[in-house]
Amino acid sequence: MFFGLDWDKLVLILIVAALLVGPERLPRYAESLARLTVRAREWLSGAKTRVKEELGDDFDDVEWRKLDPRQYDPRRIIRDALLEDAPVPTVQAAAVGTAIAATATTPLAASFDPQRDVPFDNEAT
Repeated sequence: MFFGLDWDKLVLILIVAALLVGPERLPRYAESLARLTVRAREWLSGAKTRVKEELGDDFDDVEWRKLDPRQYDPRRIIRDALLEDAPVPTVQAAAVGTAIAATATTPLAASFDPQRDVPFDNEAT
C-alpha cells in the first residue's frame, strides 16, 4: 500500500497522468521526479546521520519500535496518563456524613457569617 492506495489504483493514476502530460513532456517530468527522489533520499540519510551524531552512543540503545506512534491507541494513552498520578483515596458513604459533621463544628465553619462582605483585593487582579 502506498499512502493508503492499492497498487492497481496507483498504476491507473500513473497511466492517466502520463496521458494528460503527453509524450513530449513526459521525459522531462520523469527526470524531475527522479531528481526529487534522489534529493529526498539524500535529505533523509543526512537527517539520520545528524540524529546519530547528536545522540552519540545512545542511538543504538533506543528502541525505535516502542516510539512508533502508530502502535498506540489514544484512549489507552489518556487512560495511562490519568492513572500515572497517585491513586485518589475513595471515601465511603458513611464516612462522608461524618466528615461533613466534623467540618461544621470546626472554628472556621463556626466563624462564617453570611451577612459580612467578602474581602476583595484590588491588586490581585
